Amino acid sequence: MFTNIPATTNSVTSSLFKRPLLTAMTAALLASISLTGCSSPESSDTASTENATSTASDNDAVSASTIDVDTVKGKVSLPINPSPIVVYDMTLMQDLAALDVAIDGKPSGLHLDNLQSKKQPDPKEMGTVFEPDLEALNAMQPQAILVGSRMAEKYNELSNIAPTLDMSIDTANIYESSKQRLHDLGALFGKSDQAAKLQSNIDGLIEETKPLTKNKGNGLVVMVNGNKLSAYGYKSRFGFVHTVLGVPMVDGKIEDAKHGQPVSFEYLQKTNPDWLFVIDRSAAIGEDSVGAKAVLDNPLVAQTTAWKKNQVVYLSPDSYLAFGGYQQWMQDLTAIKTAFANAK
Repeated sequence: MFTNIPATTNSVTSSLFKRPLLTAMTAALLASISLTGCSSPESSDTASTENATSTASDNDAVSASTIDVDTVKGKVSLPINPSPIVVYDMTLMQDLAALDVAIDGKPSGLHLDNLQSKKQPDPKEMGTVFEPDLEALNAMQPQAILVGSRMAEKYNELSNIAPTLDMSIDTANIYESSKQRLHDLGALFGKSDQAAKLQSNIDGLIEETKPLTKNKGNGLVVMVNGNKLSAYGYKSRFGFVHTVLGVPMVDGKIEDAKHGQPVSFEYLQKTNPDWLFVIDRSAAIGEDSVGAKAVLDNPLVAQTTAWKKNQVVYLSPDSYLAFGGYQQWMQDLTAIKTAFANAK
């Protein structure tokens, strides 16, 4: 849930008015905004804020209100449209880029090219996705730090520097969780209308894909990491193939584990999935390794229906690095839609 709170104290007012002041009329409008996190993304709950922050370069505009954001760790109170911000999660970065929200600090060593708005200069590097650079953070003094699953364990350290939002996605319910988070980011940064449009794009692709996957056979999601294989079930970060698109699992007994259930080529031959959905981990993280297609090209996998009928869908690197992000949804839904549309 979000709750706007008028900024009345001198300390809050000082931090909020580092940027040039808006007109008194705009401030009055902003102070009257009412945002509700439980409402649908389609609601026009931030019309006033939208006008104040229409571009990525302007997302540090001053606001006369604060907002309570429900996070994994509880409610965090922030100025609407906080700036500067540091983001340590690739899914969050992907959503913010799609919303044209500029970020000021990011991790180094990222392998995706859709993690920041094209309208902004390169953010400063602030450590890695696993280890923050506390010295750089203290020097920047961000107004907010946004983290996800990989950096969540550093929450307490980061909270000592600035208000920190743990916005980790619930992988067991990835669609609803990612939808809520996109809505929340839209509300926080005055981009609710744009967030609703992005969600509509995702939902449209889902509705176009579901009829194509219906009654087209079962499937199995596997990750290839070098010569090792692991399978993923309903509650995994890749479970949307089954829970959202309705592809039945070839094996309902797959163990729920962060890194999947280790399996063998013999397992693939024995379960004989109609469809294989493949994540190439080595390629996603930039390792110089044999590709997933070459690893799977062996006599045992060749006996499966999926291989025989060319029903192997290679999911995007985003599905591993930025699962639940806007571009991940769009890329993987498009790939799955295309594959099932072309199935014979």
